[in-house]
Parts: sequence; C-alpha cells; structure tokens
Amino acid sequence: MNIEKIIIIGAGMTGLAAGYSSQAVIYEAAETPGGICSSYYVRPDETERLYTMPSDGEVYRFEIGGGHWIFGRDCAVLHFIRRLTPLRSYHRRSAVYFPRRDLYVPYPIQNHLSHLDTEIAVRALTEMTSTSTTSYGTMAEWLQVNFGWTLCEIFFHPFHELYTSGLWKQIAPQDSYKSPVNPILAIRGALDNAPPVGYNMTFVYPADDLSTFARRMASYVNVHYGKRVVQVDIKRKEVKFADGKTARYEHLISTLPLNKMMEITGLHVDAEIDPYTSVLVINIGAIKGPRCPEDHWLYIPESKAGFHRVGFYSNVDASFLPASMRKKNDQVSIYVEKAYPGGHKPAEDEIQLVCRQVIKELQEWGFIDRVEVVDPTWVDVAYTWSWPGSRWRQEALSVSEEHDIYQVGRYGRWLFQGIADSIRDGFVVGSAFKGM
Repeated sequence: MNIEKIIIIGAGMTGLAAGYSSQAVIYEAAETPGGICSSYYVRPDETERLYTMPSDGEVYRFEIGGGHWIFGRDCAVLHFIRRLTPLRSYHRRSAVYFPRRDLYVPYPIQNHLSHLDTEIAVRALTEMTSTSTTSYGTMAEWLQVNFGWTLCEIFFHPFHELYTSGLWKQIAPQDSYKSPVNPILAIRGALDNAPPVGYNMTFVYPADDLSTFARRMASYVNVHYGKRVVQVDIKRKEVKFADGKTARYEHLISTLPLNKMMEITGLHVDAEIDPYTSVLVINIGAIKGPRCPEDHWLYIPESKAGFHRVGFYSNVDASFLPASMRKKNDQVSIYVEKAYPGGHKPAEDEIQLVCRQVIKELQEWGFIDRVEVVDPTWVDVAYTWSWPGSRWRQEALSVSEEHDIYQVGRYGRWLFQGIADSIRDGFVVGSAFKGM
C-alpha cells in the first residue's frame, strides 16, 4: 500500500483550502464538497434535493447548515474567493423579535433601547453604565456583568437558554467580541438611533452559490468522495473508511470535530471533554405572510417550538427563490435553527413534529402562508463550548499533534469562526506541509 506524505480529512471550506495550498489528497464523506457550507435546491411541492441549479431555475435554494454568509475583512481571502466566483456585498439587517408583543428591536439590542418601553430603557441603561464588577466565570455571569439584569431578563437569558440548549449557566463566555457594550452608543441608542456595529455589519456571498465556489475550489485538488472515516490507527498511521478501504499517511490534516477525532483515534487526555450543541436546521420555502419582516435574520428569545433564530435567505438575495417568482416578491426562503444537547438527535417522527410546530408558529406570526417546501437537516456538532478553566481543547490538540495529526478549522480546533477565517486557516496549514 502506498503511503501518502499528507492526507486531508474533510472537503469543507477549510479542507479544500488546505488541499488547494498543499495539493494533498482529500477524503470527504459526502458526494459533494463544501460540508455544512453547501447549497442545494428543491422544487416547490417536491422533496428531492438537487445539488446543482436546474436550467429552468424554478427551485428554492437552501444551505445544509442554514445561512452561511462570509464575514470579515481579510482582503487576501476575499481576493482568492473573487478569483473563483463573483461576490455580492450586503449590509446587515437584523433584529431581536419578541413575538408576544410583536416587537422588533434592531441588533444589537443594547444599542437600540429607544425601541423598548421608557422605564425598561432607563433601567437597562443605568445598569449597563454603572456596573463595577469585572469578575465572571460563566457565560451567565458574563451576560449579567455586561448587560445588567433588565436586558438579561427580557432577552439575553431566555435567548441563551435556547441557543446553548441550557448550557449557558455552566460554560465559559465565548461571544464577548460579538456584541461588546459601548456606553456611548448605548446612550445614543436610548435617545435616538445608533450606527450599526459588530463583526457582521457587512458581509459578502457568492453571486452563484456556496456550492459553486466549493466545486471550483475542488476542481484544483484531488478529492475522493464517499469516504467516511470510521477509525484512525495512530500506530500504523492508517485511516479506515466505512467502505472498508484504508489509506496510509505520514501526516494527517483533519477538519473533523475535535471530539469526533479523539473518539476515532482512541486518544485520551485527563481533562473533561468540552461540551457542544447540535442544531436542527429547518429550511422552508413558502408563500410570504402578511407580516413577513425584511430582516436578514432574527434572534428569538421566546418560541413555542423552542427555536432561537429565523433567517431569511431571500431577504438577503432574491436568487434563493424560484426564477419566475423573484420579481413578484410574494415568496420567501427561510431557515430556522433549534438547538439540542450535543449528540441528542430526535427520532424522525419527533423531527417531523417539530417541523409542523415551527411552520404553525411562523404562520401565526404572519411570516409565512402556504408552505411549498420543508426540509430539515441535523447538524451534529454545530456550536462548540468550553467549561470554565478547561484545558481539554489545548490538551486534545497537543496529543493529536504528537501523533502527526493536525486539527484545523472551526470544528477541528473547537472554536468559533466564520468561512473566511476557516479558509485562511486551511491555507496556513496547507502551506506549512506543501512539498513534503
């Protein structure tokens, strides 16, 4: 059996970038590249997923893992993407939605207090600008310290209960860079309008779709599809696939989630494994309801069906709608996210029940009318977290590298980052092994 100098596991955005820069062979479990950042198409009133746009264009476009927009200002990465596909630019339209009051507060909520009742706004502003405590260990404590009790009670606590599937009182804070408190902007937003802020205030997206970009990257590398890894023999340096085939290596670059890689290699560390949440992504194509918002996505702190986010693909770009319907603007392409404790996938009948509950709730809100497509996807490792003071991530990465396994990317390194950062990480690790 031939021994490859380097092999790469996973043809998502990180793995493709690593393959592009190193020219190493990639093994991918699916039959198409892109991972959860993959687009697909479904015709109205049908269920079959199509992975390329049909010639008539009469399909809804969705993504495997919900809306994946490209954030960040890494000029080199954006230059690379533009070499392979044209990009369109967008300015974020996002809000917090309180269904019981039918109230929209622009994101981030702490900078738009004028949209709340005066009494609530005054209390929230006072709490945010008068806190003197800087000590916190958990996400719950971090939220309390930064935003005060009032905003936590009406939004941050219930939203994070849904978003983390109950972990927010135990895990370390992880999102501090997303919505930092700026007292000047908070005061301005309490009196008038504050300017947009945040890492995602602008974003880009391929003019075709994410899968087209992934396929164009994949055309420059050697990808073997349908190769799901079931075991890595660290002594023989051999990868075993579900089809019974094997591959030998000297160095292994892995984009698999760090917890999964530890499991299939049999490697262990003393630290307690860090937690994660899974997400059920429900893609919906429907006739637009009378109160369908124009936002790109909404943060939901309360919902009967337990979902925490609703995104509107077609509010970002009309190309997510069937071709003949794009000018009429009476249809909508939506994704809904509901989080679960890591790895606790519901049975199929429960997934279908949740889909029905979500549709009913969105219809009650007036977001949608008649549904033409409903298509759920389970994302097992969706959001990764850490216990306060945890060293599991560092120890797991270290022991992997001792065995010539190099974890890379959002899930491989167990951190939050977007597509642009993942592509950059793939380039870095791929370049480090180029020519070996």
